[in-house]
Amino acid sequence: MANISILSEHRCALGEGPFYCTRRNTLFWFDILGKTRHQHDFATGKNSAVALPEMASAMAVLDDENDLIFTETGLWKRNNESGFLTSIAPIEADNSQTRSNDARVHTSGAFWLGTMGKQAQNKAGAIYHYRNGKLTKLYADITIPNAICFSPDGRKAYYTDTILAKLMSVSVDPETGLPNGEPSIFLDHGDNEGGLDGAIVDAEGNIWIALWGASVINYYSPDGVLKASHAVDATQPSCPAFIGGGKIAVTTAMEGMDEAAKQSDPNAGKTFVLDVAAVPKFEPLVTI
Repeated sequence: MANISILSEHRCALGEGPFYCTRRNTLFWFDILGKTRHQHDFATGKNSAVALPEMASAMAVLDDENDLIFTETGLWKRNNESGFLTSIAPIEADNSQTRSNDARVHTSGAFWLGTMGKQAQNKAGAIYHYRNGKLTKLYADITIPNAICFSPDGRKAYYTDTILAKLMSVSVDPETGLPNGEPSIFLDHGDNEGGLDGAIVDAEGNIWIALWGASVINYYSPDGVLKASHAVDATQPSCPAFIGGGKIAVTTAMEGMDEAAKQSDPNAGKTFVLDVAAVPKFEPLVTI
């Protein structure tokens, strides 16, 4: 059983997209429904937040001055000093029914990005690839894109459509992050408890995946064997992120809970740290 602590007491309606910036020693995460980006500065121990003009769910680092934010209308460059947003690539900006969801940076600097319906409408979303100014739709008819992550050598990508309960894998070009094969089922979650949600891959190729509704982070070997389940003190863990020191941060959510459910799950929406002796793999700079 992993040691667990609360990093942030703030209860996000839909906590998602945790991202650890090694340059700033800071964890960032989003409350999608709250249109807010939260952060924890490990040097000072302080938590803070900034309001965003629309729903956002994920980010990457562009350079020392700018982040790249994935929102309901696409990719935006955000200046760290001024907070000014500059549009980089519209993504379904003309579709008010969809929003951003899961995303991850490939070793090549490519950004894989998943969209979905704001009400999780059936097959309303897609998974995209963005690199060097070019946006490519990889997979259409996705309902809830999640678990986007990559092997350490950049030759394999993982993703899921949560409602299908299957973690997919696909061969990708390590130089571009584009698929060069057909997806296949890596893990069939079947009738097991919880929905496959956000995931990360460590430096040894192991996969860490949040199980929404099951209060755990599952830890799988590179060949898909379950090695451990680490409990989270909230029903709906949504996504993990490596923060170094063998630890991972985990976001959670209150989405879909009535008042009684929120009271019976008092840590729902909080952000946690699990000490799991992980060998971290941090995300590279994104290439726009």
